[in-house]
Amino acid sequence: MASEGRVKRCVRCGEYKSHAAFARKRSNLDGLQRHCRDCATNYHCRAPEPPVLGPADHVPEGHKRCRGCGEVKPHSEWHRQGNGLASRCKACRAAVAPAQHLRRKYGLTEDRRDQLVASQGGVCCICLFAPATHVDHCHETGRVRGVLCFNCNSGLGLLRDDPEAMNRAADYLEGNAWKPTLVAPGVYQLPS
Repeated sequence: MASEGRVKRCVRCGEYKSHAAFARKRSNLDGLQRHCRDCATNYHCRAPEPPVLGPADHVPEGHKRCRGCGEVKPHSEWHRQGNGLASRCKACRAAVAPAQHLRRKYGLTEDRRDQLVASQGGVCCICLFAPATHVDHCHETGRVRGVLCFNCNSGLGLLRDDPEAMNRAADYLEGNAWKPTLVAPGVYQLPS
């Protein structure tokens, strides 16, 4: 069967199929993809198929069925996407948004973030009393340092993660003001 010129073996399913079952790819020697169209569809379309709706599942005009929760909701409960509406309602998208943000921005899962918070005793590493809710990371390397409260995380960001600026701020709070003295126009003497 493999000796026939119009048949090719799919590398994914292992079946011998006619050349018409394969998509074109000019860079391959035979001009065809290595896997058949069916395997390519199964590989690339991992989202579950929407349920086939019967006559009893009629969706009224101005409404849409959510692929997440399966409920029929009015168009006001959907985000616009392109020329139409999103496939999931606002509530379903909001439920998965925090997890997607953690994974996309920090490479963390919710479980790993919860482990970090537990290792800190559930409180911010800096102020030691507010609940830890915001992931802190180094802006140069992207490495996650810990989980802080909103105020401490904002403070680090506003001081641009500069340890010297933070030391000067601590000195200022302790009363050791860092005040340069004007010696000449435009020339300041720094305290020692």
